[in-house]
Amino acid sequence: MTEENLNYPGAEEALRQFAVEGCLKEIRPYGNGHINDTYLAVFRTKNGEEKRYILQRMNHNIFKNPPLLMENVVGVTDYLRKMLQAQGGDPARETLNVVRTVGGASYYEDAGHNFWRVFLFVEGTRCLEKVESARDFRDGGAAFGNFQKMLAEFPAKQLHETIPNFHNTPSRFRDFRKAVEEDRVGRAALAGPEIQFALAREAEAATLTDLLDRGELPLRVTHNDTKLNNILFDQTTGRALCIIDLDTVMPGLSLYDFGDSIRFGANTGAEDERDLSRVELDLDLFDAFTEGFLKGCGGKLTQREVEMLPMGAKLMTYECGLRFLADFLEGDVYFKVHRENHNLDRARTQFKLVADMEKKWAQMASIVEKHC
Repeated sequence: MTEENLNYPGAEEALRQFAVEGCLKEIRPYGNGHINDTYLAVFRTKNGEEKRYILQRMNHNIFKNPPLLMENVVGVTDYLRKMLQAQGGDPARETLNVVRTVGGASYYEDAGHNFWRVFLFVEGTRCLEKVESARDFRDGGAAFGNFQKMLAEFPAKQLHETIPNFHNTPSRFRDFRKAVEEDRVGRAALAGPEIQFALAREAEAATLTDLLDRGELPLRVTHNDTKLNNILFDQTTGRALCIIDLDTVMPGLSLYDFGDSIRFGANTGAEDERDLSRVELDLDLFDAFTEGFLKGCGGKLTQREVEMLPMGAKLMTYECGLRFLADFLEGDVYFKVHRENHNLDRARTQFKLVADMEKKWAQMASIVEKHC
C-alpha cells in the first residue's frame, strides 16, 4: 500500500479500513487543531494522479461518544449536499464529504478503541488563523449565516449533544461558582476582581436559555465553534467556501454562532493579552460580520433573534471568561497553559471585552438595526 516508510503505523492501519483510491504515497500531521489528531494522506491513483484525504483520530476523552458524533456529521453533511445539488452548488467543495469504510461505516474503531474517520481533502483552499481584513470577516459572517439558512429546516432535535451544555451559560456559571467555593488549589485570592466581575453579571447568564425555554427563540442546528479558522477560503477568489470542524454541531441558538464569532474575531487584542488596554470591541469588524451574517441568513432569523444578536456576543464572551476562570481555579485541568496564570489572563481578556461591549451597547444595537 505504501511507497515509502511511514512513521504513523496506527494511522496507516486505519487508512486501510476506508474506501480510498490508489496507493498511499505520504502521510503527515496536518493543521493546527488542538483536539483531534489530524493527518494529510496523499494517494497515487492508477492513472498517476494524486488524491488527498484528511484522516483524523477523534479525541474520545472530550467527545465521549464518537459514533453519535459521526451520526451528526453524516446527517448534516448529507443534508447540505442535497441542498447544494438542488441549488447548483458544488457539493464536493462546499461541504465536508465523509469517506466510508470498506464496510460502509462512517468511522473505524481500532483494537485500542481509537476512533478514526476520513474526509475528502478540499483542494484549492486555505484557512485564516485570524481576521486579516474586514472583507474576510464579512465573508466569514456570510458563510456562517448561510450555514444557518441551509439548515433552517433541518430537525435540530434529531442531533445529539456531543458535549452536553456546551453553550449553556447558566450551567457554565454553576460550574464557575462551584470552582470558587471549592478553591481546590488555593487560587481564588489571586482572582478576586475577576470573580466579582463574573458574580455581578449572574442575572444575565440565563437570558438566552430563558428565551429558548419560553419559545421566544427557536432551536436550530448550530456549529458552536465559529472561529474564522473553521472556514475554508477559496485560494483563487478569496471567498469563504466551506464550513469545517463539525464535531460540535448540535441543537442550539443562532446567537451562539454569531456571538462566538464576534468574541473571537472582533477583539482588538489576543485571547490571552496581558495588556488589557489593547483589548476592546472593534465596531468596524462587528459591523462587517453582522452585515455578512444577516445577508447569509437570508431572512431565516426571527425578529427576536436579530434583536438579541448583541446579547449573543456578550454572553458568549462572558461564558468563555467563566470557563477560563473556572479552569484557573481548578488548576488548569482543561485548557492547555503555557505560562503562569495563563487561564487567568485569558479570563481577564474576555471580561475586558464584555465590559467594552457594555460601553458600546447602543452602537452595537444600531449596527444590527442598520443591517436588518
